[in-house]
Amino acid sequence: MNFLGLQSLITIVSHMFFILLSFWAFKGIRIENLIKKNNIAQARVLYLFVSITVGYTVSTFFMDLILNSQNLIFLFY
Repeated sequence: MNFLGLQSLITIVSHMFFILLSFWAFKGIRIENLIKKNNIAQARVLYLFVSITVGYTVSTFFMDLILNSQNLIFLFY
């Protein structure tokens, strides 16, 4: 497996992991007071989109942090 394929696999797994983690974490928040009655479908879609946004952002942060920490060795060459 080449480096680019392995990096893509790690990125996809990282994104999915953090999206699922944020979805799980948002279940701990009580947002029933903010949702209008009979708008459950819209609330679920919003819940999903917010989870995807937060999970993707956190995953991108950690992937960039790892990449930048690996590139620090070039500072001393």
